[in-house]
Amino acid sequence: MFPRWQRPPPRSEEFSSWSLLQRVKPVKEKSGDQSPAMEGAVQLLTRDGHSISHNSKRHYHDAFVCMNRMRQRGLLCDIVLHVGTKEIKGHKVVLASCSPYFHAMFTNEMSESRQTHVTLHDIDPQALEQLVQYAYTAEIVVGEGNVQTLLPAASLLQLNGVRDACCKFLLSQLDPSNCLGIRGFADTHSCSDLLKSAHKYVLQHFVEVSKTEEFMLLPLKQVLDLISSDSLNVPSEEEVYRAVLNWVKHDVDGRRQHVPRLMKCVRLPLLSRDFLMSSVDTELLVRHHSECKDLLIEALKYHLMPEQRGVLSNSRTRPRRCEGASTVLFAVGGGSLFAIHGDCEAYDTRTDRWHMVTSMSTRRARVGVAAIGNKLYAVGGSFHRYDGTSDLATVESYDPVTNTWQPEVSMGTRRSCLGVAVLHGLLYAAGGYDGASCLNSAERYDPLTGTWTSIAAMSTRRRYVRVATLDGNLYAVGGYDSSSHLATVEKYEPQINTWTPIANMLSRRSSAGVAVLEGMLYVAGGNDGTSCLNSVERYNPKANTWESVAPMNIRRSTHDLVAMDGWLYAVGGNDGSSSLNSIEKYNPRTNKWVAASCMFTRRSSVGVAVLELLNFPPPSSPTLSVSSTSL
Repeated sequence: MFPRWQRPPPRSEEFSSWSLLQRVKPVKEKSGDQSPAMEGAVQLLTRDGHSISHNSKRHYHDAFVCMNRMRQRGLLCDIVLHVGTKEIKGHKVVLASCSPYFHAMFTNEMSESRQTHVTLHDIDPQALEQLVQYAYTAEIVVGEGNVQTLLPAASLLQLNGVRDACCKFLLSQLDPSNCLGIRGFADTHSCSDLLKSAHKYVLQHFVEVSKTEEFMLLPLKQVLDLISSDSLNVPSEEEVYRAVLNWVKHDVDGRRQHVPRLMKCVRLPLLSRDFLMSSVDTELLVRHHSECKDLLIEALKYHLMPEQRGVLSNSRTRPRRCEGASTVLFAVGGGSLFAIHGDCEAYDTRTDRWHMVTSMSTRRARVGVAAIGNKLYAVGGSFHRYDGTSDLATVESYDPVTNTWQPEVSMGTRRSCLGVAVLHGLLYAAGGYDGASCLNSAERYDPLTGTWTSIAAMSTRRRYVRVATLDGNLYAVGGYDSSSHLATVEKYEPQINTWTPIANMLSRRSSAGVAVLEGMLYVAGGNDGTSCLNSVERYNPKANTWESVAPMNIRRSTHDLVAMDGWLYAVGGNDGSSSLNSIEKYNPRTNKWVAASCMFTRRSSVGVAVLELLNFPPPSSPTLSVSSTSL
């Protein structure tokens, strides 16, 4: 039934359940047999479907180590590479297996495929020797001494792993003194990722880069490309102007004719009036060209007609925004229990952490806070509770680069419980309380000229009012007029200096949070005269209508509301019984509020604004990481 060698073994514990060794007895050889069984042969039997897989993890390594030793001893080598005066022996199969360049050379119908000696050009001998060694060992050391020859050699041989390692090394070495050179090197060798990173580094560190010898040697086109970028990271446009003049003066005879083209890329309207008059108008290189005079006139017109800035806007009036910057939310001042705060803290969305920053010079609650460019402004407020003498006209600004507060020109009127907003680079302050009465007056501050100017008064006196900017207009929302809490809203049009009423809110609200998100004006919480609110509504300017949206999870008044990264953040405030350090944020896509990380400090009557910062937090600032709790 079975051939002798296939007969199943007898059932016995002496035999393995998986295989057996059976001595085959000699059989009589038949005529015509081509493969007679050998006497005493041993057969290894395996059940059908069962096998053993062996995988040596060291096989590839050991094999390549052996091949490299043979290469070094010249054994079985079938190719000699000649470059310069150097001869490098190798095995075609090894080189072709890891380099598409050698693969094409040795496997296609090229003459080199049949040769045992090949001469290479346009490659560094030492770099080639290192790369051949890499083909056998998969190891190479990249450093300052070889990266500039190794990268082009690796690119030629299409050894992308080594090429990437060179780019990674150069990226780690970026510095203001060499980033322009590395950017040019990356461009020459088509290293797109390194080129992008180096260019981004140049933009982010422009002030330091503009003072280097590499910058002074740049051709005109590259200078124009840099100073015309919206992503240039500069504390003020003065740095761009100085960089341009220094570049021209490095070779003044050869470059003076380029001044008009360069000045068109400098955003002169964003320079302060003092700087325009003292540094730009007096510069002979600028005065020599009529085109530059026209640019100076344009800048001065922008300064002298602030109400027309929306019409006068162009590429030279647009503030620069550094690429790679992230949004940071600042909570400024406020109060809790019987204390008025001068300290400030900031929330970094990337790390979900709060950081303490330098305190203001003056304690302020019921303060107006807004951001212009890369500075934060704290406007008015009060440093004491309800004594009628502590309401402030003073203003101070925070510079996140230096982590310091500086005094600014004071308002014409003392104001606490005011509303502030920024439009076309101008800071507006409206309504509030001066220690004696509710105000309907308003004024604006121009940081370019350092002056406050009165504008048309609102039709209604408003204390605990909030102001926001939407579609080139200001909106003063709700408030308290000394007798009732208001549902009224009025709109200010700067070009005609006029306030006009719009549709009333659905609820009366003072001390509400107001912000603009995706073309809609949101009003959250506040006080209606009987209780603290958690309801939220939004205004559609096209339809002139209000509609309710999801309420906050906590009742809040004297809080602040700000838009950031597509969300609305409601910060601090008072729930009717105590000051809050909690934060919640609203997602307009889901119409839901969720908790966010809490502040260090409980803050009612707080002011909040957002800056886009490249480097945050400031050095040595305390941090707090608080899990979002259920509200």
